[in-house]
Amino acid sequence: MTYAVLKLIHIIGVILIGAGLLGVWISDLRSRQCRELPRFSEAVRNIAVFYDGLVVPGALVLLASGTWLIVEFFGGWGFVNAPWLAGMVVLFAFEFIEGNTVTRLYFMRLRRLTHEALAGDGFTTELEKARAEGVPTFTHFLDLPILLVIVSLGTLKPSTWTLFVVGLAIAIGVATALTILVPRLYPWVPQKAASVSPSQQQERPGA
Repeated sequence: MTYAVLKLIHIIGVILIGAGLLGVWISDLRSRQCRELPRFSEAVRNIAVFYDGLVVPGALVLLASGTWLIVEFFGGWGFVNAPWLAGMVVLFAFEFIEGNTVTRLYFMRLRRLTHEALAGDGFTTELEKARAEGVPTFTHFLDLPILLVIVSLGTLKPSTWTLFVVGLAIAIGVATALTILVPRLYPWVPQKAASVSPSQQQERPGA
């Protein structure tokens, strides 16, 4: 009975993280399409809501239930002898540390810079530089592929490290491709162009 309850809680944690990361993904793409600061601010605020409201609680639920399952039903440190379980632990540890340092801290800084821009005259140079940073963009796009690898390991339970290595390689490849392609699909608008409203554009000669 304990195993079934812990497994259910574990699945709930996965659902929370998956829903949160999807919300962050969509909100981030939306923010890249916004050309008006208030709408951009709303998208950035949604990112923070999904992170703090779903991703972080889901990660804590997974950490607690997963640790309990390993200690009570998988022999504690004996999990290192099972490639599928060890792979899940390694990837989750990486995601937990990276998600709460590089990615989450970046979006928190982005929200702070957006608030400062709202209090000023429009998009600031600091906000533009932050939006163009490559490393947090890469780690953000890596979150969902890594989660899919973790779910695949837990579902298929392979007895070798092949799925772990191949899945990780594909996840890194997908994240790299998105880091290159998405900024090109939605290029960041320079400060002057972003701060001009449609009515002001119509007043320009030749507009």
